[in-house]
Amino acid sequence: MHQTTVGNATVHYRTEGQGPGLLLVHGTGATGETNYGHLFKHFTEHHTVIAPDYAGSGDTVDDGAELALDQLVDQVLGASGDVTGEPVDIVGFSLGAVIAAAAAARHPERVRRLVLVAGWARNDDLRKRLGFQLWRRLADVDPELYSHYISLLLFTPGFLADLDEETFTTSTGGIEVSEGTLRQIELGLEADIRDLLPGITAPTLVVGCRHDQLVPVQHSRELHEAIADSTYLEIESGHLVPAESPDELVDAIQKFLS
Repeated sequence: MHQTTVGNATVHYRTEGQGPGLLLVHGTGATGETNYGHLFKHFTEHHTVIAPDYAGSGDTVDDGAELALDQLVDQVLGASGDVTGEPVDIVGFSLGAVIAAAAAARHPERVRRLVLVAGWARNDDLRKRLGFQLWRRLADVDPELYSHYISLLLFTPGFLADLDEETFTTSTGGIEVSEGTLRQIELGLEADIRDLLPGITAPTLVVGCRHDQLVPVQHSRELHEAIADSTYLEIESGHLVPAESPDELVDAIQKFLS
């Protein structure tokens, strides 16, 4: 692991491979390793892959205050800038997609191409808000209920039913309550980037997960509609598509980047 200082944070990141930069931005409660570690091998032959852990995740350390979207944008771009001075391709998953879209809008000179997976733009969808609020409150009630609840929302029923406990733990990286994750959930509740989307000029692929119970697929469709000249596809998966449908996700990203 490598590290760099961005503002008041020491940001840890993994980098591997050769070629143009590919910045992978993880989702809430995850790390670059848990969301993308098993996918590195598919990209490192032609890309320098950079997978940072933003504040609240992994070994990255900050002041523990409430998270702001721009702060996380600076952290992930700080990691990529520590590796290369050239524009990078960015893949963002879930909250990482929100961060990636904001990065592309605010710093277009830093982003070559953009892939948004299971993301969203607005914070006023009551269905999504209720899900995130319950997720957050269960952390204060019972950590085991918290883990069971989010597990039910991350996968399609058939996929989850067929998992054994060891495979489940590997797929999720272990779902535990942490202060960092709670800060990220709270940011996810309030993050709204609708005003930023017209500023995205990088070629963009939006990937929706057709059976997503955490961030309903309509949010991905809305992202596509709001980003000029973007490309859209849906994968037959629940929310945690890097674990449930990794081959389909890799294929979509590779085709778009090539």
